[in-house]
Amino acid sequence: MDSEAGGITQHIGAYQVETQGKKITFLDTPGHEAFTAMRARGAMATDIAILVVAADDGVQPQTLEAISHARAAGVPIIVALNKMDKANANPEAVKKQLAKANANPEAVKKQLAEVDLVVEDYGGDVICVPVSAKQKTGLETLLEMILLVAEMADFKANPEAAAEGTVIEGRLDKQKGPLGTVLVQEGTLRVGKHLVIGGQAGKVRAMFDDKGKRIHSASPSTPAVVSGLSDVPTAGDTFTAVKDERTARDMAATEASQRQEAALAQKQKALSLDEFFAEAQAGKVKELNIILKADVQGSIEPIVNSVEKLGDETLTARLLHTGTGNINESDIMLAVASNAIVIGFNTQVDAAASRMAEADAVDIRLYNIIYKLIDDIDMALKGMLEPTYQDVTIGRAEVKEIFRIPHKKRVAGCLVTDGIAARNAMIRVIRSDEVIFDGQVASLRRFKDDVREVSTGMECGVGVEGFDDLEVGDTLEFYRKEQVA
Repeated sequence: MDSEAGGITQHIGAYQVETQGKKITFLDTPGHEAFTAMRARGAMATDIAILVVAADDGVQPQTLEAISHARAAGVPIIVALNKMDKANANPEAVKKQLAKANANPEAVKKQLAEVDLVVEDYGGDVICVPVSAKQKTGLETLLEMILLVAEMADFKANPEAAAEGTVIEGRLDKQKGPLGTVLVQEGTLRVGKHLVIGGQAGKVRAMFDDKGKRIHSASPSTPAVVSGLSDVPTAGDTFTAVKDERTARDMAATEASQRQEAALAQKQKALSLDEFFAEAQAGKVKELNIILKADVQGSIEPIVNSVEKLGDETLTARLLHTGTGNINESDIMLAVASNAIVIGFNTQVDAAASRMAEADAVDIRLYNIIYKLIDDIDMALKGMLEPTYQDVTIGRAEVKEIFRIPHKKRVAGCLVTDGIAARNAMIRVIRSDEVIFDGQVASLRRFKDDVREVSTGMECGVGVEGFDDLEVGDTLEFYRKEQVA
């Protein structure tokens, strides 16, 4: 489709509609990640979160995850119950699901396993509006509810102040050069103004609205595409309008320098489970924020029931999000934004998430025994956490072929897909996303030579000590145990 109702354009990421003489700005966000990415950069562009739930599909795992991120962002939620035109739509069942689906961090202490998003029909305070995007029914009511929530929250901005706001997205246009989609949150942005946007200086040479029309000014809550930047801005960066080019360049240079220092100091700033008590004793933290991922939903309930009993009136454990499956990039983003640790029970860490966690110094703890998990959290809260060893993944390899060496066990012909394969490392055999063996590397060869390690993209032969059931398609995960100070 070239366009959608309300003049929505898919590339700008933001658009406006007008109702009752008032304008409402919508952000086209890629799910809950938008909340987290902006919070991680210190910017919050969203005042109200619209959670779209399909009346025929109900509450899915990704719905619960989105609720957690919106709640952690601290914004009010309105539920839009979509697809009401379908014959199998069951709005009452969805409302009951939402009432059992707690993503409110404050209610976690009482009902950790079930989040509290209760709609008004069931005695809660969350507005739920039945709509049909296909038949365009209920949309006016949804807009009215947005205005009502905004009025109750008393959102205000001063159009006469110096313009400032948030970058929604950036892109490079072949004709216009670097473009930034910005949302003005304070003041009025005008053509000709000098900007400090992230760590760069620029000048507004032209502005366009959500329909591509050229505009000369953008007032509070107005999205606009800005040209005249020296580089493509990053989504989540903030911008400020200043009086002249020199001021813009000086402020941009200072900001760039501060960002470099912050990046270098990131590892020192990250809070680990071991450091939590020292920070708490200094009065810097009162809650241990936790993101919990487990293999199945049945594993989560006993863990959260135990966690809610830990701590005292001064120090408590707070579960920001629980879910099933591997630890992924979204979990790490939430941990960065909320200064949380990530705990996995009988689950793995995605390769991309592992790299992101290492770069952002996020503490990931993996367990396969519940009492050990609970003991570590309890000892952190009591300040008795002893030095432990943690598993650090150094590489992964995929089994391409199986060889049987005379008088010896099977050897896997592998391709190293990530990191390195090391002779002195521990090894996990993963099949269908499940760890079926955990042991030591028996041998590592490249062609006919025994080697100490093999790098990404290279082939090698791997023998696993005490395991002779390797199959083509298995993933071999190499790791070392490193002591936590």
